[in-house]
Amino acid sequence: MVATDALESSTVDLEKLRQHFNRAPYPRIPVEQVPTDPNSLYIHSIETAYYRRYGRVVNPAGMLILDAGCGTGYKSLELAIANLGARVVGIDLSEDSVELAKQRLAFHKVDNVEFHAMPLEDLQNLGMEFDYINADEVLYLIPDPIAGLKAMRSVLKPEGILRTNFHSALQREIYLRSQSFFRDLGLMADAPTDSDVEMVRAMMRSLKDGVRIKQQAWQPAFETDSERVLANHLLKGDKGWRLPEFFDSLRIADLEFSAMVNWWQWDLIALFKDINELPIEIAMGLAEKSLEEQLALFELLHPVYRLLDLYCGVPSDADRPVVSEWTDEQWQKAMIYFPTQLKTKTVREDLVDRISTMRTFYLKDHLGLTDDPVAIDSLLSACLLPLLDGPQAFSSLVERWLMLYPVNPVTLKPTEVETAFEILKELMARLEDWGYLMVEIV
Repeated sequence: MVATDALESSTVDLEKLRQHFNRAPYPRIPVEQVPTDPNSLYIHSIETAYYRRYGRVVNPAGMLILDAGCGTGYKSLELAIANLGARVVGIDLSEDSVELAKQRLAFHKVDNVEFHAMPLEDLQNLGMEFDYINADEVLYLIPDPIAGLKAMRSVLKPEGILRTNFHSALQREIYLRSQSFFRDLGLMADAPTDSDVEMVRAMMRSLKDGVRIKQQAWQPAFETDSERVLANHLLKGDKGWRLPEFFDSLRIADLEFSAMVNWWQWDLIALFKDINELPIEIAMGLAEKSLEEQLALFELLHPVYRLLDLYCGVPSDADRPVVSEWTDEQWQKAMIYFPTQLKTKTVREDLVDRISTMRTFYLKDHLGLTDDPVAIDSLLSACLLPLLDGPQAFSSLVERWLMLYPVNPVTLKPTEVETAFEILKELMARLEDWGYLMVEIV
């Protein structure tokens, strides 16, 4: 009887969620708008996901991608642009959202795509297995997130990768409280209406300025942007987890954590002014923690990210190579790749200009993967130029450096191969660690 009641409750919750997004399809981005943000395209690239998990460079052409919870199809379009030649399948609970997604992709003449109005839990009915699943902004909305994870796990290929996320219970806490308040007043019993949004606005205006929920959860943009009110104060099914809960849920669903999607922002040690100033017991305790434990500690100290956004996959014995620990013999067999998002006309023009005028080149101007400006002098930048045309053997880049820098300007002696090798190795390892290069042994 308890199981039957739970199933009926879940069915009712899903129906309310469907009505919510039929009433308020998301995101409300104009159909003609094209995704161009290189950071977002980088995150949505199979190339990035596979490299973060396996240390291998893959070509997305011919791969099958699922956009789970595709909404109005903006992320589906982004996935198609970021993964040229891949086939995209989008699903969403909301029939109205799916219709808008079809219109969006048709407008942009993307034909290697299909959409289905269906719940996440019914994925196996598609009869497909996916190389990559993008479940963005969906897991925290469904009644049973672990069932959703299991459903996606069941259609993931053995080396497939799932990118998914959950609202942070710590960062999101004020909005979860706001939703509880309006739920208790009956505003969230049915699909939201314009009247509901106006009632939220009227109540917030009437609160004294010192009231905490108004201070922390109300912004001027909410007065004119109804979508933001719906997505924060009237969002049906919204839930929050802490990272340990998320990791436990992955294990229950037989999935293995790979990396945070925005891994460069989750550096525990970077939160401290000087790690050497810490009491030795604290410093040693931090060093002894596993990656998952360090990420959980980061979240306690600095819960600034709305989404706990991560890559995961089927449990595997494969270890991602640590490039900074490679031997010289491994480097001699290495191929160097630029991420697709850096192989653009804009990057080429800027790089050529910086080299020609002997000025510093800043990678962060084109892809923001670190707070460091990633400044590279013009000679080293000239070694990167061939990467815009395709992958290069590390040995060929060393040879290029010797041509660019044939003599030591102080001693006027010929530059030694060993010196060039070490200079380029240090540069490539640093850029790989930041995510600006991919390095693979062939």
